[in-house]
Amino acid sequence: MMNFGYQEEGPPRSVGDIHLWRRISTFCMPYRTLLAFALFLSLLVTGATLSLPYLMQNGIDNYITNQLLSTELRLSGLGRTAIWYGSFIALLFLASFSQILTLEWIGQSIMHTIRQRLFLHLLELDMEFFNTHPTGKLVTRLTNDIQNMHEMFTSVIVTLFNDFLRLIGILILLFWINPELATTMTLFVPIALIITVFFARLARERFRAIRTQLAKLNSFLAEAIAGISILQLFGREESSKKTFNELSEGYLHRTLQQIKLFGTFMPLTEFMSSVAIALIIWHGGGEVIQKRLTLGEFVAFLSYMRLFFQPLRELSQKYSIVQSAMASAERIFQLLDTENRISQPANPVKVQKFKGELQFTNVSFNYEKNTPVLDNISLNLPAGQTIALVGTTGSGKTTLVNLLLRFYDPQKGNITLDDINIADLDLKELRTIIGVIHQDVFILQDTLFANIVLDTGCSRQTVEKILQRTGMTRFINRLPGGLDTLIGEGGQELSTGEKQLLAFARVLCRAPEILILDEATAAIDTESENILEEAIADSFKGRTSLIIAHRLSTIRRADQIIVMSHGKIVEQGSHDQLLREDSHYAKLVAIDLKDGHPLE
Repeated sequence: MMNFGYQEEGPPRSVGDIHLWRRISTFCMPYRTLLAFALFLSLLVTGATLSLPYLMQNGIDNYITNQLLSTELRLSGLGRTAIWYGSFIALLFLASFSQILTLEWIGQSIMHTIRQRLFLHLLELDMEFFNTHPTGKLVTRLTNDIQNMHEMFTSVIVTLFNDFLRLIGILILLFWINPELATTMTLFVPIALIITVFFARLARERFRAIRTQLAKLNSFLAEAIAGISILQLFGREESSKKTFNELSEGYLHRTLQQIKLFGTFMPLTEFMSSVAIALIIWHGGGEVIQKRLTLGEFVAFLSYMRLFFQPLRELSQKYSIVQSAMASAERIFQLLDTENRISQPANPVKVQKFKGELQFTNVSFNYEKNTPVLDNISLNLPAGQTIALVGTTGSGKTTLVNLLLRFYDPQKGNITLDDINIADLDLKELRTIIGVIHQDVFILQDTLFANIVLDTGCSRQTVEKILQRTGMTRFINRLPGGLDTLIGEGGQELSTGEKQLLAFARVLCRAPEILILDEATAAIDTESENILEEAIADSFKGRTSLIIAHRLSTIRRADQIIVMSHGKIVEQGSHDQLLREDSHYAKLVAIDLKDGHPLE
């Protein structure tokens, strides 16, 4: 079965992995005071829990069965014992409530910190990383894996401390009440531990299988919902339904396996507890009859034995949670340790104003080994000129833009801006200098004004001037709320042409020195194209512009046309020059005019 972007990496991590615990502890350090408070509450919870059977013993031996006291004294003593019992119950409730609240707050805060750090780290990684890591896998890191760690922080770490304290305390009290009977009961401890460890190992694999299958299910859902239009267009609903059913049944099967395991382990532990209690009743009861053990001590002993087996029943599940959390922590830290291959310069070059001259010198690049996409490209884009890149799909046009924006670095050669290697410029500044308009426009669920301005801080007056200057006010006036129209999901739907106009306005707000149109006019209507003609004419004034376009009308306005094929420049010149020759460009134009399709 397909993994849908998710695959477990290696076997589960050992609970004793010190290096991993050390890294996890760095996220806990800011909350060490609260963790210490939670541990203090553990002492209160354990103390209150272990006090209850003792109070029962005290009430039975000193008041209920004590014939030496008067009825009045016995009743008043029982009343005081009941008050103490109620007080310890209240203390147990308050301490448990406070502990749960504290641990949940710590757990949620730590997970929030990890989630934020992980997401911010993802935003800084290069495009090559995202090409080799499926979306489903990354979504799983930010959701399932972080949730696994949350369960460990809130449900396991301090509660394990609680259970350990309780077990030690119970053993001490059992030996204090009756050493002989306690020694008999300790024979059950190694048996219980062996069974618990055995089932813990089985449960670890079951939990791991459940989480893996759930991650696959989530990944498939994310991909299916994101590509719902494609599924419907190509009639893939039945195939998707079948795949989803297989994944869902796989999850059900693995969950039922886990339920069967615990359906065996829990009754087995309960059976051991019942056998132990039966022995206590037989042996301890005989001790009571022979007056070697009081009735109160006998009842307390029974209560402590019930408390003793409770944490053992939960130990295997908690152990599995820790194992799963350790595996998740390792995957999260692996992602956090992934370095951005596009390095920031240690001392970036500062320039007051760029002219916009671009130079590609002997640039070669490939996405995969031995499959060149660009082969020894040398190209000059003079400042203030408009250059058009033309070529069939896969000829390397968009790759040139990706290299210019440093989404990737070339394996060979270099790219300069005003004679400065772009690798020596601050990455954020470089991407501010270059404005790119893509065919696919990302829309925020916000007003049109907010979608245009983004993080530029442009005033409303500035935006209105840009819209007037480029002739885009006709587009704005058609919208019900003008610039305040809510667009995106749940708002006003924009046509492809309107989205392109928005993209132009968005880029012009940044006032870039270099403008790139990456097939920005390939799929728009005639009316939008007419408005865009005005916007393009205004945008190109006084700035270096690079066009990757399929529309002949856009290409013709270029000062120079570069024709690419199989990662190489095959022709270069103006529209008229290239048409006069028996050129590759002329053939492309002829095909375009003959078929009535955009120039490819």
